[in-house]
Amino acid sequence: MTRAGATQPPGGPAAGPTPGPARRPTLASRTALVTVAVAAVAVLVAGAVSLGLVRPAGESDARRVLAVLADNVAGALAERPGPGWPGRRQAAVAQRFLHGTNVRYAILAGDGTVLAGQPMAAEALTPADVRRVAVARQPVSAVRRVAGHTVLVEARPTPGGGIVLAQLGNEASPLLQTAVRRIGVALLVGLAVAAVAGALLARLLARPLKRAASAAHALATGARDVRLRPEGPAEVAAVAESLNVLAAALEHSEGRQREFLLSVSHELRTPLTAITGFAESLADGVTSGADVRPVGNTMLGEARRLERLVSDLLDLARLGAQDFRIDLQPVELTALLRAAGEVWRARCDAVGVALRVELPPHEVGTVTDPTRLRQIVDGLAENALRVTPAGAPIVLALYAVHGYAAVQVRDGGPGLTPQDCAVAFERSVLYERYRGVRRVGTGVGLALVYALATRLGGTAEAGRAAEGGACFTVWLPLHDPGAHTATVPLPGRPGRTGPVTAG
Repeated sequence: MTRAGATQPPGGPAAGPTPGPARRPTLASRTALVTVAVAAVAVLVAGAVSLGLVRPAGESDARRVLAVLADNVAGALAERPGPGWPGRRQAAVAQRFLHGTNVRYAILAGDGTVLAGQPMAAEALTPADVRRVAVARQPVSAVRRVAGHTVLVEARPTPGGGIVLAQLGNEASPLLQTAVRRIGVALLVGLAVAAVAGALLARLLARPLKRAASAAHALATGARDVRLRPEGPAEVAAVAESLNVLAAALEHSEGRQREFLLSVSHELRTPLTAITGFAESLADGVTSGADVRPVGNTMLGEARRLERLVSDLLDLARLGAQDFRIDLQPVELTALLRAAGEVWRARCDAVGVALRVELPPHEVGTVTDPTRLRQIVDGLAENALRVTPAGAPIVLALYAVHGYAAVQVRDGGPGLTPQDCAVAFERSVLYERYRGVRRVGTGVGLALVYALATRLGGTAEAGRAAEGGACFTVWLPLHDPGAHTATVPLPGRPGRTGPVTAG
């Protein structure tokens, strides 16, 4: 039992069931509902308009028929004067004419008094109407309200008085009632047809979207061979085409990732195999004495190569996750390139490669991270030294061009084709293309160079060098674009004097 005042833990007996995801109405149901609602509104509007047109027309026809009947009765009464006229004989004539109709009548004397007929007919006339018919001998055609009902009135003068015919408005035209019923039936049928059509339309619209949703779920679970046939309206077909493009892009991207992992695992395995082998020889006592030092140097070199690969991979991962520290500060690029040249001159001299450093006679300033920029220069110089044969040059150069600083690394190696230049900064592309053909690095160095240059606010591009090999240029905006800026053609870029994006 739980003590009084104790708090139930989350998920304990006091916790209620976890509500599931809210059930949302489907597109088909919404489309069908909207279609029926629109059809219902259209039916109501059409019914109101139809009744507004039919009712006046029916009333006009009823008044015309009642007027003709009144003229006929008045004419018959005028032809039959005689004893007892007006009065009882007039009533008999009127009854014969009106037999089988729902028309009421009243016989008026010359002074306007009612001699015979139904009270409603007499009540439908105003005193002015009575004087007009019985005294002024003029016809009356009007619509009056009697006891809350609309009444059609037709009055005609006769010898010695007048005749009044009256008919209730809702009894005036049976055709009007029939027309209203038929219009109502037609509108209801139209509403039913619209509901059925809306349901079918909703299913047709929802079917390709359901297929698209199923394809999206399949993509989320790892399927990459999902393809949809575009169908339905243009917007729905665009969803299917977008999913097809997404599936192809995912398939390509994951293929690239698999290839990259294979190449990285190969690069990791090579130094690890060397380190393991030499370590086993040391542990077993196979290597001893004077052989220990060369083995140690080899293991150290392979370990550093492994460390560089892991460091590059971590840098790329952090750059992609936007979790990469950049410390921007004013940097004098001439001094930075001069210091880099002193370091790389010793390494180039050791293998017989000639290093040239081409610097402007003035200072070139920018705002950047000097450590990351030096990482870019060192990475490009490392790649150049790997492929440049003895006797060929490597050039570190700096130019100020149209508000940009151009940091260049050129070499006299085998160079790159135009196709290579277009994909030079894509991860592992050149590595896979030239593995086994020429000395290659880890496959991620150039991708890291481009990512670093972008994070520093610049860009990088690849091309052919005047020395016969590859030319890599990193563009950075100048701190003071107006100072010492020249328009000069850059080596490796004939006729080109400004930055362009790689690829």
